Amino acid sequence: MTGASSGLGREYVRRIASCEREIEEIWVIARRKERLEEVRSNVREINQELHVCVLPMDLTQEKELDRLEEKMYREKPEIRILINAAGFGKVGNYAEIGRKESGAMIDLNCRAAVEVTQICLPYMGKGSRILQICSTAAFQPFPRLNVYAASKAFLYRYSRALRIELSGRGIRVTAVCPYWIRDTEFISIAEQEDRSGSIRHFPLASSAASVVKWSLADSRLGLPVSTPGPVCLLHRIAAKFVPSELMMGLWALIRRL
Repeated sequence: MTGASSGLGREYVRRIASCEREIEEIWVIARRKERLEEVRSNVREINQELHVCVLPMDLTQEKELDRLEEKMYREKPEIRILINAAGFGKVGNYAEIGRKESGAMIDLNCRAAVEVTQICLPYMGKGSRILQICSTAAFQPFPRLNVYAASKAFLYRYSRALRIELSGRGIRVTAVCPYWIRDTEFISIAEQEDRSGSIRHFPLASSAASVVKWSLADSRLGLPVSTPGPVCLLHRIAAKFVPSELMMGLWALIRRL
């Protein structure tokens, strides 16, 4: 589990600890060790038999990915569920988000997700599941979220193709594409850092618990895409038929309401 210290990642850990009884151990990966220790304490309250391995790592650093690969090779775990929830986004146009911030988004949202998946795949077998946490932003271009939306589109397409490649091994891949989630750090940080006020409201936002419960159910069903809520489902359908230019115009209107 990457991105396990907060937001969706933390909620996935909680849900798996309470509902996925075949799981004996969870490896939780994130930068903030103290947050991961809190997650471990919370899991003990839910399921005392479940072991939690805390792995504080910055997945944008190649040496940390090497360390994860070496640990996998030494311990050779049987991975039943891989959830790539690590990621972040910045709100603003090309002039407001710097080169390094843009590069960091791509490194974490795209490269790290692919490399962690590649590291884990040798230890996955028939019946294993992969959840790649994308976004409804993957379905169209989003001005003022340009790099973030593009990075999620990359992960979405990667997940859809990887699913076909792994079908012969019986490994199911689900691209999870939620709408705004009100109780994660994304909205609060976006409101603080969006200097021009480009997004004024986050209407009909989902909850982390709802997204996690819905997407895990979709994963168990073997669905290629999970749109865990009515808004993201409608967006997914509309993006198939409405031209991108019109969709971007609608987005420009909605974000000013």
